[in-house]
Amino acid sequence: MNHLMKYLLYLSLIACFIYGCKAVNKTTVPIKDENLEALKRNDTVTIVNEEEAYEIIIIEPGFNFWVASQARPRGYYSQSFMENRNHLYVIEWNQRVLQPHRYSPNLYELQINYDHVTDYGYEVNYLLYNYFLYFQRTYKQRLGPFVPRI
Repeated sequence: MNHLMKYLLYLSLIACFIYGCKAVNKTTVPIKDENLEALKRNDTVTIVNEEEAYEIIIIEPGFNFWVASQARPRGYYSQSFMENRNHLYVIEWNQRVLQPHRYSPNLYELQINYDHVTDYGYEVNYLLYNYFLYFQRTYKQRLGPFVPRI
């Protein structure tokens, strides 16, 4: 009886191994979202508020696609949360712009004129905050004490 149980155990292990190694013939069809594809081609985000006389232009390959596909949706973060983070990120960013010998001038080209007491609205803060997340994750930078998480 003992030999029979060993034989069955080995047989079942071999059957499991063969079944596990069996090739899977599933064909996956990539889902094409025309809106996401268009975002990949459009690398410029422009936000203009003529009443407040400010303009933000973000020219970054892949940023539009990243916001649409990976960033948290609008409404996830409060405006005050993003304003506080943006204020810290802008301070660090501007310090790095002023130190081209220490930080790459290819990454930190221009200063950002962001006044933390000005109400830029939700959309501006949302896009700026997500740009900082995208930038830190893409270029492996850290602009503050927070780990850039989505």
